Amino acid sequence: MLAELSIRNFAIIDALTISFNKGLTVLTGETGAGKSIIIDAIGLLIGGRGSSEFVRYGTPKAEIEGLFLVDAPHPVFSKAEELGIDIQDGMVVLKRDIMESGKSVCRINGKLVTLSLLKECGQSLVDIHGQHETQYLMQPEMHLSLLDSFGDDDMELLVSQYQSVYYEYKDLRKQLRNLTENEQQMNQRVDLIQYQLEEINSAELLPNEDEELQEEKLKLGNYEKLFNSLQDSYQSLYGEQKGIEHVSVALSHLQNISHLDDELNQLQENVANHFYALEEAAFSIRNYFETMEFDSARLDFIETRLNEISKLKRKYGNTVNEILEYASEIEKELDILQNKDGNIEAIRQQLQKQEKLLQKHAQKLSKKRKNLAERLTSEILQELKELYMEKTVFDIKITSLQHEAEQLREQDFGKFGSDQVEFFISTNPGEPLKPLAKVASGGELSRVILALKSIFSHHQGITAIIFDEVDTGVSGRVAQAIAEKIFRVSEGSQVLCITHLPQVAAMADTHLHISKETSKKRTTTHVVSLETTQKVNEIGRMISGVEITELTKQHARELLDLAEEIKKTS
Repeated sequence: MLAELSIRNFAIIDALTISFNKGLTVLTGETGAGKSIIIDAIGLLIGGRGSSEFVRYGTPKAEIEGLFLVDAPHPVFSKAEELGIDIQDGMVVLKRDIMESGKSVCRINGKLVTLSLLKECGQSLVDIHGQHETQYLMQPEMHLSLLDSFGDDDMELLVSQYQSVYYEYKDLRKQLRNLTENEQQMNQRVDLIQYQLEEINSAELLPNEDEELQEEKLKLGNYEKLFNSLQDSYQSLYGEQKGIEHVSVALSHLQNISHLDDELNQLQENVANHFYALEEAAFSIRNYFETMEFDSARLDFIETRLNEISKLKRKYGNTVNEILEYASEIEKELDILQNKDGNIEAIRQQLQKQEKLLQKHAQKLSKKRKNLAERLTSEILQELKELYMEKTVFDIKITSLQHEAEQLREQDFGKFGSDQVEFFISTNPGEPLKPLAKVASGGELSRVILALKSIFSHHQGITAIIFDEVDTGVSGRVAQAIAEKIFRVSEGSQVLCITHLPQVAAMADTHLHISKETSKKRTTTHVVSLETTQKVNEIGRMISGVEITELTKQHARELLDLAEEIKKTS
């Protein structure tokens, strides 16, 4: 759920912090008070398109921050793990700053992210639907994934199995294209690979050779410095009146008295250990410089060899190991190209088997989707009936990408199978079914969207759903039905709703009143959570307009009492 929203310097909002609760929260107020501005702020917080116009006049930037409380296994957890973002105690904080220039700075739990990543995470947390905006429910290309989301774990497994076969099929198609499309380009590629292999192989490179040669060059190039420093170091440690001699004398004195005290004995042993370690180190230093030998010819060879390797690096890789890996790859490619005819036949045979397997999995998906479509259609019609659209006809059309032909084509299969899914509806008897996106009436559209939301909100794991005036164009018993339906949606997901319907306001668990005032020639927005008496007055205003009479207050109380009764039986 969205637990808290903080807005600063956004449009007419100076500074505003709103705490939200579970269940249904309604936002009401006069037109222009700033209700939609708050929803706009949430929309930007989850990745909506920003603009410098949102920044309050005279301020450097607009700031929007939201705290979301989520339970595992919400999709945002896996996404955060991919991004290296830690989610503690189920708290996700999204923050977006919009500068005067229109550019945005986005953060998730304090970590800077791109706008696209903020959008990806944000839209898994909040789903905003407004009367006039095109939502994914209205987009035919989204209907297939919506139908699949209505399914159970079996559906998810079927899609996963299909995609595993599909990606292998696509790879085989690509290999076949590369071998058959352009003979001239292929011959040119063979010549290039042969030249590159000959150049790399003639160098007779060894794994890690460049690193080992660099180390050897460093030693030979600093031979004199190494030799003198090691010799001086040995001389300082060993010999008469040298470092080790003094330590030896100190050790001798301690040995003479070590039997007198356990602590002195421990000190003597400690010094003795260090003496032997220094003596061994001195011998190692002597052995090192005595075996050193300067070979100018070897240094010249190393420099020549490194220069040769450097030329190869500019073409084939940053290290010798990368060059060798590249050579291995193009050697395999050359083998495929030189044995093209045999490989083409082998790939065609593999492709034929893969197509049959892919078609089998696609048919399983189609069968499952047809069963899901029947169940979903039945549930949607029931939802519409409860919204007084009992004469509505709803249908889910599933068509195949495949065409009748002797040989399957690549375009016969998509990432999610060989099906196209689109929702169709007829809201009046005698009218033909039309695509959902072409539903004309605002009131009908509101109810259809609400029916779909009622079903899909339970299957998509959305943390918060926002309805921005989706009740426009309805009244009477339909308004009451919409109010009850929105409340039922809120039992499964947190719902924020901007409304002008008193019936919807009466069903609210939390009622926020939005108002604005002008002071010192600046307009600011205020939000107040209404108590019972204040709710009666606000709902009365929504019923009658400006003048609130005792009769309208009585009507408002009746609506609130009715809402309580409905909640108890829900």
